[in-house]
Amino acid sequence: MSDDGSRAFAAAFQSIGVEAQVTPPSDTRTLQLGAKYTSGDECYPEMVTLGDFIRITEQPDFDPSATAFFMPTAGGPCRFGQYAPLLQKVMKDKGLHEVMVVSPSSSDSYAAIGEHAGELTRTAWRALVSADILRKLLLTTRPYEVDKGETDAVHAECLEDVCAAISRRGLKHKDRLAIMVRALERTRARFDEIRTDYSEVRPLIGVVGEIFCRLSTFSNEDLIRRIEDHGGEGWLSDVAEWIWYTNAERRKYLKLEGKRFSKAMLGTHIKAHFQHKDEHALMKPVEDYFIGYEEPHDVMDILELSYPYLPYTGALGEMVLSVGKAVYLYKKGADGIVDISPFTCMNGIVCEAVYPRVTAEHDSVPIRNFYFDGTLSDLDRDLGIFMELASSYGRRKKVPRRLPPRFGRATA
Repeated sequence: MSDDGSRAFAAAFQSIGVEAQVTPPSDTRTLQLGAKYTSGDECYPEMVTLGDFIRITEQPDFDPSATAFFMPTAGGPCRFGQYAPLLQKVMKDKGLHEVMVVSPSSSDSYAAIGEHAGELTRTAWRALVSADILRKLLLTTRPYEVDKGETDAVHAECLEDVCAAISRRGLKHKDRLAIMVRALERTRARFDEIRTDYSEVRPLIGVVGEIFCRLSTFSNEDLIRRIEDHGGEGWLSDVAEWIWYTNAERRKYLKLEGKRFSKAMLGTHIKAHFQHKDEHALMKPVEDYFIGYEEPHDVMDILELSYPYLPYTGALGEMVLSVGKAVYLYKKGADGIVDISPFTCMNGIVCEAVYPRVTAEHDSVPIRNFYFDGTLSDLDRDLGIFMELASSYGRRKKVPRRLPPRFGRATA
């Protein structure tokens, strides 16, 4: 769902001996192929992911008998649940019956991956957390860099280093975690060397929305970089948030099934314990970088904030996370909230319907939906207007930001 997250996830597969590769960067051919094999009723991420997979089949060395496409699925109202079945259908229609589609489900927190599920899921969790950390370092540093492009270059170098640590084979979990932490310590040292100027605080724009579209810079036309070009700074909701949410949903359904006190419920609590432990260890080298940018300690904090608008006991998926996170970001002193969604996305549409009430009850903080479908629009004009509103709100807002110690100074 993002370049860094996908590469880290591929490295997790490599750690158990699977030759995993990330699809090449999306381009116009992606959209051509995606449009060819969809009807228009599908959402934009379906077109992008399907187009990218079909591009793989066009490569001269493509071997269908030695290829599997990894496409998770989920229940609930989102069309995402149909991505894997459509991908399987297209492969069959193209005569590529040998191509496997690996499709674990959110209904069991993606536990049914196979014989290496326990090893892979823990390594993959660490990989996604590490990618979230790298992305957050990028987004909190790049707006303040002195030499344009330096932060992107350092981020790319650190991503290679972290992925090399993740992909090492034959390691015990304790040893793998140790080398990943050392890679993040080197990451911290590299980011410390970037020349920055934090003497002027930029408007902080929280970014929520549909998980694929908000994380795919191709799909959202690199909206966060455009926010930076307009003088702002983006706080992007991470991937780990979704994993915590699927864990919470797993516990909810076990309770509904009368399994509050069961082996399955115990397993979910043990899993969450080790996930928190790993997350804490990986965050340790960089935690002071994120003073003022702290994520919620528990996903239930987000869900409770969404409850007055979209009760999480009935509403499902990204809509409750987006609305709850918008309120959370307001409480962290954000100057505005952007919701990135595919055109016709039900999650985005439902959120847009309740955002006016959220704004009215939270000091008139500006919230703006941006929809994407691969067609050209005057994005910079609309974003420019929103950034003016955010700047105006920032001058009168009642909830101040907590700034990290590095703000107020420049590095030579």
